[in-house]
Amino acid sequence: MLNLAHIRSQFPILTREIHGRPLVYLDHAASAQKPIAVIEAQREYLMHHHSNVHRGVHELSQLATDAFEAAREKVRTHIGASSTEEIIWTSGATDAINLVAQSWGRAEISPGDVILITRMEHHANIVPWQMLAEEKQAKLEVVEVTDEGVIDEADFQEKLKKNPKILAIIHVSNVLGTVNDVKRWTKKAQQVGARVLIDGSQSIPHLAVDVVDIGCDFFVFSGHKAYGPTGIGVLYGRKELLEKMPPWRGGGEMIDVVDIEKGTSYAALPHKFEAGTPHISGAIAMGVALDWMNGTGLQSIGDHERALGAQARHLLSDVEGMRFIGEAQERTGVVSFLIDGLHPYDVGTLLDQMGIAVRTGHHCAQPLMARFQISGTIRASFGAYNTMQEVDALAAGVERASRMLR
Repeated sequence: MLNLAHIRSQFPILTREIHGRPLVYLDHAASAQKPIAVIEAQREYLMHHHSNVHRGVHELSQLATDAFEAAREKVRTHIGASSTEEIIWTSGATDAINLVAQSWGRAEISPGDVILITRMEHHANIVPWQMLAEEKQAKLEVVEVTDEGVIDEADFQEKLKKNPKILAIIHVSNVLGTVNDVKRWTKKAQQVGARVLIDGSQSIPHLAVDVVDIGCDFFVFSGHKAYGPTGIGVLYGRKELLEKMPPWRGGGEMIDVVDIEKGTSYAALPHKFEAGTPHISGAIAMGVALDWMNGTGLQSIGDHERALGAQARHLLSDVEGMRFIGEAQERTGVVSFLIDGLHPYDVGTLLDQMGIAVRTGHHCAQPLMARFQISGTIRASFGAYNTMQEVDALAAGVERASRMLR
């Protein structure tokens, strides 16, 4: 069981007021708040250790390099990768997906090939594949979602008969909270010769992840949803695939030898894909965020968030006209809902006046909204620092907003 008083004391932002009310932050799925340890990690680096990495023999450069590469090792350990050569620093999950699409995709996708995604993907795992399909004259196929908000098994099996070259699938839906059985889907896709990319942006903060056990070819996530900084993310790729992939950005750091007449040779993994000066302080702080989650207890965090989500659904079900979007048996602490006759933005605006931060809109998942024939939802999403009292405040706030808007 989590010590919530101790956890909350580590998040300075939770002490502030919004419109004269105590902040109730229920927008974790968009971006998590940061504990002091993460904030101080960036501050400490910038105040006392800043220098460029891999490029100097002086003390500060060596210290920065050691801390930067130690963070890479923390990521490797956290997701169970075999080598730090398989861990590529990116600016986020979106950047990582684009890297795979533009490097692996441009080299491997040919006219007529099938790229397979699902209806519940975030735009970040849709648009890069649309762009690639258009460029390469490939076909983008979509696995549908059931009324309950889970992947349609029959449709998935049918789409696999088209022999896709890659399956790009979200681990946990940012709208529905649905936890997809990515290990099973990976195995099925690979049986027909497909590579598999998993968007783990919503799973890393809530679930234990082992990329070797899952068996995927690529796995991506962002730091800011996992208590880390913005502007930092990770691409995991199997070494044998990364070695064959061409770099997609050129510049310093990713080179071995640059010769204008003879051409350029590229650095070994992982640096081949890390052109330019990286987000050094962000990577270091991301490692501290992983330390914080593991020290707090990832299983306990996940259990706590699911309990909060279940209580929220229980209390909100009493609100007149309540409609929940997503009824999967396996889900995280995400609750998406609508109230008949009320616009999500209006409800969200009134909740904000009460100090309650929720997300409203399509959540960068417009194809999923179209599936449910809605324009958006109200979404409450929970983190390690949220309490049952905040769930009570949400339910009371939604009830009050509902009365005010009718």
